[in-house]
Amino acid sequence: MLLVRRVVGKSMAPTLQPGRLVFARKPRSIRPGDIILFRQGPKEYIKRVDRINNDRLFVLGDNQELSTDSREFGWLDMSTLVAKVVWPRT
Repeated sequence: MLLVRRVVGKSMAPTLQPGRLVFARKPRSIRPGDIILFRQGPKEYIKRVDRINNDRLFVLGDNQELSTDSREFGWLDMSTLVAKVVWPRT
């Protein structure tokens, strides 16, 4: 299934500007550098995978000065993963 999301906020700028549409789908695999959608509490976020350790992900926003990411909430369980962005390719 293909998901469509609109980027909110500037945490992924300049790669993904606010208002930009992205297309994502359930991934076969995840690698550092991939941009993913994940759930943290009631919110859905879009960030870049920085590191993978077993079944956990460390994610960062491209605009780290304005990003709420793993530096704040720590490593993510793979179960929080919603989808991997497939377009635009970055």
